[in-house]
Amino acid sequence: MNLLKRYVVPAVCAMTVLAMAACSSTKDERRVPVPLTEFKPVLNVQQVWKASVGKAGRYLFSPVAVGDAVFAAGENGSVAKIDAQTGKEVWSTKLKGDLSAGVGSDGNFTAVGGLKGEVYVLDANGKLSWQATAPGEIISPPLVGNGLVIVRTVDGQIVAFNAQTGEQKWTYRNRAVPLNLRVSAGMTFAGDQAVLAGFPGGGFAAINLQTGDVFWETPVSYPKGVTEVERINDVSGPPTLVGATTCAVTFQGQLGCFDANSGHPMWTKAFSSVSGIAQNEDSVVGADDWSVVRAFSVSTGTPTWSTDKLKSRDLSVPMVLGHAVVLGDYEGYVHFLSLDDGSFVARVKTDGNPITAAPVLAGNTLVVQTTGGALYGLRPQ
Repeated sequence: MNLLKRYVVPAVCAMTVLAMAACSSTKDERRVPVPLTEFKPVLNVQQVWKASVGKAGRYLFSPVAVGDAVFAAGENGSVAKIDAQTGKEVWSTKLKGDLSAGVGSDGNFTAVGGLKGEVYVLDANGKLSWQATAPGEIISPPLVGNGLVIVRTVDGQIVAFNAQTGEQKWTYRNRAVPLNLRVSAGMTFAGDQAVLAGFPGGGFAAINLQTGDVFWETPVSYPKGVTEVERINDVSGPPTLVGATTCAVTFQGQLGCFDANSGHPMWTKAFSSVSGIAQNEDSVVGADDWSVVRAFSVSTGTPTWSTDKLKSRDLSVPMVLGHAVVLGDYEGYVHFLSLDDGSFVARVKTDGNPITAAPVLAGNTLVVQTTGGALYGLRPQ
C-alpha cells in the first residue's frame, strides 16, 4: 500500500490546557510569560490587509487556504471566503447554530462543526448544501477532499460523509480511554488513499478513505504515571506529512516520525505538546508545554536547536515558511524564527487577542486568525 499516490475533562485538574500541562498553581512563577526583547529584523513582513470573521470563543478555529483564497469561521456561525490577495470578502454565510470547529475546504465544499455533532457543509457559493450529525461534539477542523467530508468527535471517532450528498460512508472508532484532552486534534490526507489521525492514548493510524479500515496503527507514545491525569497521553494537533515521512506528537509523551506507508517508527524523542508540530523536508518543529520551541532532524531525530525566548507565551500551532518558523502567541504577536538556529528574524503585532491556530499560506500571502475574529494578511519579502 502506497499512501503517497483546550481542556481536560477531570475535575481534579480543571483548568486551561497550558496550565494543566504541569497541573501547577497560577502563582507558579515559571508560568510568567517571558518579556519580548528587541532585535534587528532580517525579514521584512508587511501587513497588506485585515478582515473580520466571528470570534473564536473558547474554541480553536483554523483558517484553511485553497489556492489564493482563505476560508475562516467563528463561534457565532459566521463562515467566510476571503480573497487572500486583496483581503476582500468573496462570500459570507451566517449559519443558525453556534460553531465549535472549522474550517475544512477543498474550494468546492466548505465544512464546519458544532458542539452537538452538527456538520454543516457549504457549496462553492457559500450556500448550505447539506447538514448531518456526528455521534459527539466536534472541536477539531473537518477535513474536506477526495470526495469526502471527514469529521472527528472529541472522543476520537472519525466519520466520513459523501461531500456531495451528505451520505455517511463509514465510521472509525479508536479505543476509549478514561480521560482525554479537549484539544483540537486535526487530521491529514495522505494522498487519495488514506487519512492520518492521532488519538487519545497515544495511538496513530492511517485509515482507508474508501472503507474506514486501518492500513496501519502504531503508538507515538504510551501512557505513564499513577493517576489517570498523569496517564493522559493524547496525540495533539494534526499529524504532518512531507514526502514519505509523517510525524506526530503527544501530550506527556513523545515526538516521533514514521514511514507513512507502513507506520514503522523512524525515531521518537521525549516531548510534550498540546499545540502540535510543523514539518518540512529536513526539520520538525514544535513548542512544548512551556512554549519552549525545539527543532529536530526529520531523518534522525537529532535536536538541532531550542529557544526559551518565548517561554510561557502560549504559542500557537507552528508553521514552516521557507527558512522560517511562524508562531502566534497569547498577545497576538506573530513571531518568525530562523529555521537554522531559532533566532528571531521578524515580528508582527495583530489585535492583541491570542493566536492559537497555525498560520496558512494562500498564494504569496500568510494569513493568521486571532481569537478575536480578525484575519490578517501578511506578506514576507
